[in-house]
Amino acid sequence: MNELANLTALQQLRAPRLPRRLAQLMVGLVLYGASMAMMLRSQLGLDPWDVFHEGLAHWLPLSFGAIVVVVGLAVLLLWIPLRQWPGFGTIANAIVIGVATDLTLAVLETPAALGGRTALLLGGIVLNGLAGALYIGAQLGPGPRDGLMTGLVRRTGRSVRLVRTSIELAVLATGFLLGGTVGVGTVLYAVAIGPLVQLFLPSAVVRLEPEPAKGRSDAYDAWFAVHRPAQPGAFIKSW
Repeated sequence: MNELANLTALQQLRAPRLPRRLAQLMVGLVLYGASMAMMLRSQLGLDPWDVFHEGLAHWLPLSFGAIVVVVGLAVLLLWIPLRQWPGFGTIANAIVIGVATDLTLAVLETPAALGGRTALLLGGIVLNGLAGALYIGAQLGPGPRDGLMTGLVRRTGRSVRLVRTSIELAVLATGFLLGGTVGVGTVLYAVAIGPLVQLFLPSAVVRLEPEPAKGRSDAYDAWFAVHRPAQPGAFIKSW
């Protein structure tokens, strides 16, 4: 049953396969930061949040990665009125991605030829989809920005589509006004990232429930007695 569970922060850490999930989380976050650096170096356009990050980088004496960290932590403050609690993966997301982005930028140069920049952009988008599926599939909490979206959906009663679109249009417009790069990469990312995550996520979700003995369900009953989801019907399809 490859499904995402709606668990509390403590339940996420108590759930089975924690070492495997922690390792997958960190790999996913590092690759996510690397993919952001690839798109940035392509100079062909960024996703909405990175347009915002780059725009701020023009005005603040901080590296791009440091701004990613600062924005992530600032977004976490917005969780307080939404009455959301971060998981371990949420905190790691806010910090590791920014560090990985700066480390990758330190060794990655912008190709001189358009073909090289295009390859860098396309590779970055695909890697971003894979990395997102890996850290989501680790089931250790959403990223700060994803949690902001789901928190607003729950508090306002509006649709996920409306809330996510509103947030991303707001940060995109703000980032553009601050000098962030909007281009063909921005459009490609918007079109491709959903299908890419959907493609990779089924294989990336770490199973939390144990395999039952043949013909018996005792293992499932024992697991749910300890690691029961936070809400009834909390397991949702991951794709």
